[in-house]
Amino acid sequence: MKKVIILGSTGSIGTQTLDVIRPRRDRFEVVGLAAGGSHVDLVADQVLEFDVRVVALADAAAVDPLHRALESRAAQLGRAVPRVEVLAGEHASAELARRPADTVCNAITGAAGLLATLATLEAGTTLALANKESLVIGGRLVTRAAAPGQLVAVDSEHSAFAQCLRGGGRREVRRLVLTASGGPFRGRTRDELREVTVADALRHPTWSMGRVITINSATLVNKGLELLEAALLYDVDLDDITVVVHPQSMVHSMVEFCDGATIAQASPPDMRLPIALGLTWPDRLPDAAAGCDWTRATSWTFEPLDAETFGAVELARRAGKAAGTAPAVFNAANESCVDAFCRGEIGFLDITATIGRVLSEHLDGPGDGRPGSAHVGDDVVTLDDVLAADRWGRERAAALCRDLPARCTPATDRTQEGRRP
Repeated sequence: MKKVIILGSTGSIGTQTLDVIRPRRDRFEVVGLAAGGSHVDLVADQVLEFDVRVVALADAAAVDPLHRALESRAAQLGRAVPRVEVLAGEHASAELARRPADTVCNAITGAAGLLATLATLEAGTTLALANKESLVIGGRLVTRAAAPGQLVAVDSEHSAFAQCLRGGGRREVRRLVLTASGGPFRGRTRDELREVTVADALRHPTWSMGRVITINSATLVNKGLELLEAALLYDVDLDDITVVVHPQSMVHSMVEFCDGATIAQASPPDMRLPIALGLTWPDRLPDAAAGCDWTRATSWTFEPLDAETFGAVELARRAGKAAGTAPAVFNAANESCVDAFCRGEIGFLDITATIGRVLSEHLDGPGDGRPGSAHVGDDVVTLDDVLAADRWGRERAAALCRDLPARCTPATDRTQEGRRP
């Protein structure tokens, strides 16, 4: 019986991880859940269904509502109210990640997952990583903390790389080919993107995801983060990773080898497959997801990335080459800009433009005197440096956004949810 802790249990990856576990309770035991605290009714349902005894909530104000929700749900089911230990506060998920388990699935959204990632690695627990931001901003702090085989990627693209890399030795790899759906605005020009709304940006053509990652997919910031993640996970030079647009999202990434052969991993767009692999790697879980239907005629297309219209990937590449605190600033500025965009304070194109300006200020100047404003290199960077750069990047991006004219319609409560529709 494999003991699993799920961080970010009410989000898209968290709920799908429970979907994978639900019919396999003879193989997995959920021993802990972590959530932000916005959806205590859902957390209560998860606790009762999976008999969870420890819960971590980032929002301490959500503790009492959770207890009330547990009492209400238990009464509806005719069950006794379960005795649940509740950890609360911004470090609660990291505290939970240190608890005994075989696997921690980190599906927290954004930079908030970094401390939990480091706590998991320090505890010696296998980390099924869906929180790419923690690896991106932590960089070598994370990879150095990980023992061989301890870090398992859950992103579909990086799971695909891991599967393809079984086909050859590390020295035989020529390049990684990272696929992108292109998001909802594939093929549009910059002029056509000036007036897009939050609702437009949240209509991803392939995947059903939370608010932040869906907006990131529309700007292709998500692909920039995945570029950095791939370089760190598989120790591949950033210039040896090519991004190609594949609208059908059936080929999740590819590896090209030195003899000219390319191995691709293909499957329908269903996160349950890489989640299952994250839980059982290197073994496969039977019937984790449906395979391709080879009895039907179909076409898969690949096209180059329009880097002029979608500049986020090259900004990420620049941040990755600078390393140190630069990726933290890239990610922090983006998260701040996404919030401003969803509030209707800036336009869609302002997101990438503001990220670029914040990153340039961080890399090209001596800093403004505030902690985190000046770049710290990879050879001397500390966790405190990364956290300071994260704070500065958010604050600087927010200040720049306040100087921009409002350009879009704010998101509704529904579009700001972190759960699957």
